[in-house]
Amino acid sequence: MTCVSVIIPTHNRADVLGRAVASVLAQSLPDLELIVVDDGSTDRTAEVMAGFDDPRLTGMRQENKGVSSARNLGIAASRGRYIALLDSDDYWLPEKLERQVRFMDESGFEICQTDEIWIRDGVRVNPRFRHAKPAGWFLEKSLELCLISPSCVMFSRRLWDELGPFDERLPACEDYSLWLRVGARHPVGLVPEALTVKTGGHADQLSRRIIGLDLYRVYAVVDLLRTMDLTAEQRAMAVASLRERVRLYAQGCIKYGKDEEALRVRELAAPFMG
Repeated sequence: MTCVSVIIPTHNRADVLGRAVASVLAQSLPDLELIVVDDGSTDRTAEVMAGFDDPRLTGMRQENKGVSSARNLGIAASRGRYIALLDSDDYWLPEKLERQVRFMDESGFEICQTDEIWIRDGVRVNPRFRHAKPAGWFLEKSLELCLISPSCVMFSRRLWDELGPFDERLPACEDYSLWLRVGARHPVGLVPEALTVKTGGHADQLSRRIIGLDLYRVYAVVDLLRTMDLTAEQRAMAVASLRERVRLYAQGCIKYGKDEEALRVRELAAPFMG
């Protein structure tokens, strides 16, 4: 079995995809496979992929179905003991996978992440204190803010089989939904080294394209309450988070004259708020 399967979903990012792929193939850990899933690109993505000649690299293509579908497809085709995700606009430092595999093997964690460097519009910026990556059990903090970065994370196939896949119904916050399920079942390890470079500021980022991200966060918490067998403490935390998220979302809807949408979301959440 391959040690690590790396999954890169991509859609119309030919200008940065090569950098991401090269950063994986340059890892100090040689025992890996890289699966790039082209989610219906219409740019030069195929040409960029053709420029690489490495037996560890596999390209897949599907019609445009979104990042969740692309990640799920790639993971389903993979065979690694561990799975690592990389967004096509981010990239890794050379020892990223080696450090994580060593950490996972020695610690027994089923999931861990690294620290990261943030680049916005080509300039390095410092993350706010609230974005500092915690370690261990932190479901309560995760309910407030997504604290796991896809490009930083590595998890075992056992964890994926237990809690995957990504929810393909969500056009955004699909990773947040999975990390909430993970947080209810597993502590998250941290390799406290900035081994991932996360770029931002470009117009095609989901966080900039998708309006109403709060709605998908509501869906994620509802799904947690609906599908997971939570402890009493975990359920109380999730209900409190849902109540506040619904309040804020409905408040915004009413402000802009969308009373029916406010009512719809309140009714959606009502069975879980007790």
